[in-house]
Amino acid sequence: MSATPPETLPMFPLSMVLFPGVSVPLNVFEDRYRALVHHLLRIEDPAQRLFGSVAIREGYEVGDHGSQSLYRVGCLLQLTEAEARPDGGFDIVAVGRSRIRVEELRTSGDFPVARVTDLGDRSDRVPAELVDRARATFTAYRAAVAAVRSDPFSGRLPQDPLFLSWTLAALAPLPMAERQSLLEAEDTSERLILVIDLLRQELRAMNVIPSLPATEVARTRWSPN
Repeated sequence: MSATPPETLPMFPLSMVLFPGVSVPLNVFEDRYRALVHHLLRIEDPAQRLFGSVAIREGYEVGDHGSQSLYRVGCLLQLTEAEARPDGGFDIVAVGRSRIRVEELRTSGDFPVARVTDLGDRSDRVPAELVDRARATFTAYRAAVAAVRSDPFSGRLPQDPLFLSWTLAALAPLPMAERQSLLEAEDTSERLILVIDLLRQELRAMNVIPSLPATEVARTRWSPN
């Protein structure tokens, strides 16, 4: 899943937090991001069609003013699918590869470019008990959601603790700040502990207000690539 980003990377800020291992469809219609996709498609090796994304803390994805404030920690993405539309835009799919930190962002060119640092994931020995607790907590949350509406999830959870931590982070129905905290967690154990606590908070809220969760979840597809 990991990939080493080049020192300078095209950037596509979004109003969402993306995670390694997550596949995300994007509608590309602004001129600057059309130019970004054209740039990526000129790269012969598909494995090198890399760009970055960080979540927008304040501002918007589109318009003359655009994003006013960005988080610094984001995700390295690989373009995996691109379909040109008659209007000149693109429908694309990208998959998260690894974490990055933006050191400097330049917006004077055809599309935003950033100098980035690869963060990767610090290797840690994840206790089996923690993995089991994370899986059980998510299973309880999934059952609670299915009791009040159709199950929004599909597939089986991965066995690998790192993949599991990213999958649960992507599926957890959380506001942006909490999702960003999961992305910035230093290692797999810390991320699993955070997501367990956050899911338990959601379960407690659902017991009080059965119509929860109000937040739409599972908008993105998880991919083990």
